[in-house]
Amino acid sequence: MNFETAIHKASIELKKNNIKSHLLDSEILMSKAINKDREFVILNLEKDLKKKNYDYFKKLINQRLKGKPIAYLTGKKSFWKYEFYINENVLIPRPDTELVIENILKIFKNKRSIKFLDIGVGSGCILLSILKEKKNFCGTGIDLSKECIKLSKINANKLKVTNRVKLIKTDVDNFTFDKYDLIISNPPYIKKLDLKNLDKDVIDFEPKLALNGGLTGISEIRKVIRKSSELIKNNGKLVIEIDYKQKYEVKKLLQDKGFYINAIVKDLANINRCLVSTKI
Repeated sequence: MNFETAIHKASIELKKNNIKSHLLDSEILMSKAINKDREFVILNLEKDLKKKNYDYFKKLINQRLKGKPIAYLTGKKSFWKYEFYINENVLIPRPDTELVIENILKIFKNKRSIKFLDIGVGSGCILLSILKEKKNFCGTGIDLSKECIKLSKINANKLKVTNRVKLIKTDVDNFTFDKYDLIISNPPYIKKLDLKNLDKDVIDFEPKLALNGGLTGISEIRKVIRKSSELIKNNGKLVIEIDYKQKYEVKKLLQDKGFYINAIVKDLANINRCLVSTKI
């Protein structure tokens, strides 16, 4: 069996299971199965597939049929301009989160160097992307999960920014290190009772720790704002990702802790996605 036939058969199976990106997913998983890039697969569709590779491909397709996200099957995800290693201990980076980086680069475009903190660093995608863009910035990432810190360190090494980053396993409440010009956070903000409404591939596979915002959805956001008010310098910026329904609650929390709201940034679907504020 050649690449084309195997991909075609897999694509039909994925389509039957209502996977919209059935052909793309099949091509990506074929590239994973043979350890080549997707371009190689597309340019060599007539090439015969070895049995061991086909068996691995079928295994990957079966996992995809069960809803397992492509990023977890391939172990990587593109974000901003870079490719990050990903596993099931971290949330898969979303395109909407790139808006956080976009806004930070605008805010600090004239700053040569700053110190910044990422609360809930996950894979490191936000923290490390900023460090790649700003060669004189220094960043610290914290996370409650030791697996997240481990993966962030691997990604930092891959992107060659280890000399400008600190990665620390800690709960935000217990972190008291340094003062920062900028604090970023994409905390869990989904109400506990709303988790069941998430897409199957999210709720069944992505870490609950990175999704569950407690009964109200803002328990972790409240902790981030409280700690940020202690760690941020005067006139420092706090950029926090939220659920669009939480805008007014989060604004009030920020104002109560001495932050001025600069902007509410909309995502690619024109929905309120993050708040930019200044400590005054």
